[in-house]
Amino acid sequence: MGNSVLDGRAPAVSSGGIITKFYTSAAWIDGRAEQQLEEIAGWAGVRKIAAFPDLHPGKHGPVGCAVLADRIFPQLIGNDIGCGMSLFQLDLPLRKLKLEKALRRMRVLGEPSSRDHRGRLEEIDLPPDQFAASLGTLGGGNHFCEVQTLADADGCAVLDKSRLFLLVHSGSRGFGSAVLNALPQDAFSGMAPDSAEARAYVQDHDRAVRWASLNRRIIAERASEALRADLTLLVDAPHNLLEQHVDGWLHRKGAAVAGSGLVPLAGSRASASYLMSSADHGDALNSLAHGAGRRYDRSSMHGRVRAKQSDIEAMQRTPYGGRILCEDRDLLIEEAPLAYKSATAVVEDLVRKGAGHCVAEFHPLLTFKKTRERRWS
Repeated sequence: MGNSVLDGRAPAVSSGGIITKFYTSAAWIDGRAEQQLEEIAGWAGVRKIAAFPDLHPGKHGPVGCAVLADRIFPQLIGNDIGCGMSLFQLDLPLRKLKLEKALRRMRVLGEPSSRDHRGRLEEIDLPPDQFAASLGTLGGGNHFCEVQTLADADGCAVLDKSRLFLLVHSGSRGFGSAVLNALPQDAFSGMAPDSAEARAYVQDHDRAVRWASLNRRIIAERASEALRADLTLLVDAPHNLLEQHVDGWLHRKGAAVAGSGLVPLAGSRASASYLMSSADHGDALNSLAHGAGRRYDRSSMHGRVRAKQSDIEAMQRTPYGGRILCEDRDLLIEEAPLAYKSATAVVEDLVRKGAGHCVAEFHPLLTFKKTRERRWS
């Protein structure tokens, strides 16, 4: 079997792991992503794969899956180790939010944090200078910080419909890339868990996961401070990480940890997001979809979306009356709603396939992506 996802650094091939697909025939699934699934299933040591309806092609394998193996494949986690989503409830009532004023105040997220976070790093057993300057920043790509309203909740007592919510999607910034890039050349062929290289990777990986979680917390704190509100964490669900499993090592790439009970499932910044609970389906590998998933890759979006000024302005507003703060024209096009699948369809497939239950639906009100860099004279 060929191995296009690894550019020649192919692991040994075995008889194949078992793939369980948690999506129906109606799901929008790129054929390249399913080809990548088949390739990974043939790697030596791969036992099971859970593929979710947000599945789409990735650099080293598909995004939107969990892979159980008896060895460690760091490329399946990728460079943004610990990336995930954190959902917070604000003590700010919806009726008190002034959208234009909030939009101006949220611009602070485009600047580096002015706080000293060394003590926060030490609290999670990290060196005080561990990428400290990047803490509290989103990064690029599909990362965002979004103020949301609660549209519907299925008997979840902790959710207050009169309040606003904050969903943060970000990861380990340059930390995760440094961990991946430090690996030896043959690591992508699969590392024996008891090897010195694997032990060092797992240790660095775990540090990056902790760093990413703290980063989301600080981003949320900066946003809530800008909005003059206090916040309460509801759930922190990473979706790019490695975990030791009773049957081996569980690799998640764009597949959220479902063990905490609740999992945010992001929409497209112009569509609804959801809060899911796990249905404890054994073949789901304690995981759930993390979002809508891409329909089209970034480069192709520049030919699919008109880029007239009126179109750019329209992309900065949502069907719910909300606003998107993104002053990078290319990023706005690459992250346009058309680039993503329907989050509603993803949720419906998860329910139909017995992987999860829908707990709540949220609508975007104010989404921060990126501001222009300041130029000092």
